Amino acid sequence: MEQRHLGRTGLRVSRLGLGTLNWARDTDEQEAADQLKTFWEAGGTLVDTADIYADGGAEYLLGQLMEGLVPRDDLVIATKAGSVLEADRRVDGSRRHLLAALDASLQRLGTDYVDLWQLHAFDPHTPLEETLQALDVAVASGRARYVGLSNFSGWQLAKAATWQLAAPGVRNRLASTQMEYSLLQRGIEREVLPAALDLGIGLLPSSPLGRGVLTAKYRHATPADSRGASDHLAAFVAPYLDETGSRVVDAVTTAADGLAVTPLQVALSWVRDRPGVAAPILGARTAQQLRAALSVETLSLPDEIRRALDDVSAPVHHYPDHDWSTL
Repeated sequence: MEQRHLGRTGLRVSRLGLGTLNWARDTDEQEAADQLKTFWEAGGTLVDTADIYADGGAEYLLGQLMEGLVPRDDLVIATKAGSVLEADRRVDGSRRHLLAALDASLQRLGTDYVDLWQLHAFDPHTPLEETLQALDVAVASGRARYVGLSNFSGWQLAKAATWQLAAPGVRNRLASTQMEYSLLQRGIEREVLPAALDLGIGLLPSSPLGRGVLTAKYRHATPADSRGASDHLAAFVAPYLDETGSRVVDAVTTAADGLAVTPLQVALSWVRDRPGVAAPILGARTAQQLRAALSVETLSLPDEIRRALDDVSAPVHHYPDHDWSTL
């Protein structure tokens, strides 16, 4: 698998990443082992997790699998901290919480360090400089090699990145930002992506297949074994099962038929090769689904197909996101 630099850093990652959101919940140990081995044998290196996935279960399972299945040094392990499962608070960006969460993640993962440590979300109740200081402490102590963000808006990303760049050699530049991005969700193109490109921050798209909708599996009905039919993920899929989503899926299916490939391959190839993208994160539930996604490695969309998909999925940008002179 082709390797790419993560933002303006020396860290290289596989241009597809393996997500573990489903591990220890919808994906059991044997299936997770098959996924990890399949991914590694395909040349994949970037494995993404978080401390709240399955209440820590995903990290623990990954740590167990690294003991004998895949060499630790062959992987780029990325995890996240900051999200909390509390009734009155969803994010805790305090230095106290973040560094304690990192220690707990390392223990579950069974490793002395993570290659990429990410803030899971922006905390409006904690001074940003305090939150960012936790990232610098993590790198200075050797517990994290690189740092990044997730789910930060454009101004939040720019503020954080500028703060880090203001003291080179003391503060660590942000390597990445992880955001939802697909043909069904192009909202980051308004501010987040331009900021990331300008600041040299690599983009790690989550849900690159539109929460599974871009595979066309929901085109005529909801499969009984799909996320759209599950109690805890049906609401996650539902927003893209609308008229707009249907129009985009139809275009993806038409392109796939013309290229003699699958809708999954078309949708994933589109997002993988967008400007600024380092590696889409694949949240497969089974090894079979993962293998289907990894088959995209040899596919590059023709320019005319790419332009057609750009047009049918184009988000509406109004002032001030659009060039004012054309309004």
